[in-house]
Amino acid sequence: MTLPAVTFSDDQAEAWDAIAEGLRGSGIDLDDSLLTPPRSGGSLVMAVIGKAGSGKTMLLAELTRALNEAGVDIVSGDWEGKRRKDRRTLAVLAPTNKAASVLRTRGVPATTIHRILYTPVYDPEYEKIAEWLAGNGERPQIEGLTEVALDRAFASYQANKSIPAALAAAGLRGSDFITGWKRREDPLDIGFVDESSMLDKRQFEDLQEIFPTLVLFGDPAQLPPVQSDGGMVFENLPAPKVLSLSRIHRQDEDNPILDLAHALADPALGFDDFERMVADAARRDKRVVWAERVESDLMARSPVLVWTNATRIRLIHAFRAAFDAPADELLEGEPLICDGLELPLKHRNKRNDLEARGLIKGAQVIYLGPGRKPGFSRLHVIGADDPQVSAASIVKIEQEGDDEPFIPFAARMGATFLHGAAVTIHKAQGSQWDTVQVYAPDIAMASRMGRVEAGQPLWKRLAYVAITRAERELRWVVRNRLARPTQPLRVDDLTVETRLELRPEGPDI
Repeated sequence: MTLPAVTFSDDQAEAWDAIAEGLRGSGIDLDDSLLTPPRSGGSLVMAVIGKAGSGKTMLLAELTRALNEAGVDIVSGDWEGKRRKDRRTLAVLAPTNKAASVLRTRGVPATTIHRILYTPVYDPEYEKIAEWLAGNGERPQIEGLTEVALDRAFASYQANKSIPAALAAAGLRGSDFITGWKRREDPLDIGFVDESSMLDKRQFEDLQEIFPTLVLFGDPAQLPPVQSDGGMVFENLPAPKVLSLSRIHRQDEDNPILDLAHALADPALGFDDFERMVADAARRDKRVVWAERVESDLMARSPVLVWTNATRIRLIHAFRAAFDAPADELLEGEPLICDGLELPLKHRNKRNDLEARGLIKGAQVIYLGPGRKPGFSRLHVIGADDPQVSAASIVKIEQEGDDEPFIPFAARMGATFLHGAAVTIHKAQGSQWDTVQVYAPDIAMASRMGRVEAGQPLWKRLAYVAITRAERELRWVVRNRLARPTQPLRVDDLTVETRLELRPEGPDI
């Protein structure tokens, strides 16, 4: 078996061989880069599982590269062009925009599950541009678009391979070239699903309808979906179809955050012992910080991770008070979390449009100010390809106790939001931040309660998920204190591509 140029561990090599054998059965030979038409009637579901640092993402990336080099088309969900009879396809998926964006920063062209379930319908005139950019047509002449605008679109596509981004670079709004959304009717070939521990049963069934070959990548030590029966979808697969990776691959130097995460597997480790390990790590390595207080400056972009809703609400109000936020309005730069959509079924197209632009449950956004219409908010959607939108919004600032939430924006229907300065560890799954603040008193409370999930103390699962959200620095907050901010809330740090200068508020949706 010919392996990629990277160095695989033994368990990664075994997983590669097993997946390659499964792909060969579906007509894709990675050894010889040989493609044959897909076989009808067959299906294959496999899972690659392992804890943080075990090399799941590395394996996913190398498989994606090998499939692309073999001639398999990578489907992004943005635009697919004309179907070819002999076309073979791959989609790399994640449950949320943030999780997909984490993969994209590592060179993997990932998209969200929703963008694969629902596909855009393009205006025929602008579809000519898409065909040209993808190399399937001649350079078009479009009324209202200059040669300079087409050059901008071409340069954008060469840089990021995104048709919507390229059309936006030409000065077009999404509502100009996308006329609607439809549920995918034709199946694809291969689906790689990252963060599959977050999948619920319904999503898993939807994906099996689309992909005859489905490979799940997940961490069995994470928390199961909130509304699940307590398990993860890959736990029900037959043993030969579940490929386990050990903790082999690490950064060039020891990673104290991963050391702490993997120490939680020791059944004899108690919470007090674990905190002593955190304190020891903080003395040895600046990537772990024993923090006496929550840093309010960080909360604007990286929420504090907590266990209970009561702690979350208390920290949100402390954050708003620290920045002198008015009681009756939001400040520019306040973080929000999408809590779903409040739209009747007859507005299916509007729902699809909102979700396609990244406003799905759990999406992280930054408030940029009121929109042009009453009840609308200008928002920056973290991790979205085209991040700035103006959307009908229902924003709820929850109160402590049984008081009704304060609602600074109350459109009749649209996207609903909760404040995002603090989030529960459950909702943080699938996301990563450069610096993460973990509110340790909450995890200590879970330890004292003695709850057990899937045979493991709940506090260990909470701690594992929370600390593995940190990419560079972990701050273990041990006191119920909040530091005063060092500067006002800001929005100038949000990266927005040049194309958005043409329409500073983004599309109204």
